[in-house]
Amino acid sequence: MEEIVLSRDAKVTLRKITGKTVRAICNLHVSEEQKNLVAPNAVSIAQAYFAKTAWFRAIYADDTSVGFVMLAEVPKRGQHYLWRFMIDAKYQGKGYGRRALDLVIKHVKKDPKARALYLSVVRAKGSAEVLYKNFGFEFTGKMDGIEHVMKLDLKKPRPL
Repeated sequence: MEEIVLSRDAKVTLRKITGKTVRAICNLHVSEEQKNLVAPNAVSIAQAYFAKTAWFRAIYADDTSVGFVMLAEVPKRGQHYLWRFMIDAKYQGKGYGRRALDLVIKHVKKDPKARALYLSVVRAKGSAEVLYKNFGFEFTGKMDGIEHVMKLDLKKPRPL
């Protein structure tokens, strides 16, 4: 199988997963050290189909699938939680995760009731904690099992 080489300035988009694309999304994987930090995409997609609050998309760089994102949303209450976020190991460090997270935040901000975006993170080597902090997420002091809850105040200006 030929390896696809993508440019760092590839256009990043969030796309619905279809019957034609689901296998490619399920074949994306994080590095070995990150496997305990995020569920496999196949598990996430299955959970999404049974959760009324799930909103999920494939992350693409140009026309190549590079990651997966899933939110738990209750727009009537303005509640949004970043449930899953992953970039395939071979596409990490190229800015795709940063641009995808920016698109997710823009999606959440379309909800006029949204005041914050929450997520939880395992504080371990290989986690996305630094990425989240760079976006302005702050630890709340709360835990979700072994994960530390972070909050992005959508009304505060974002750091550059």
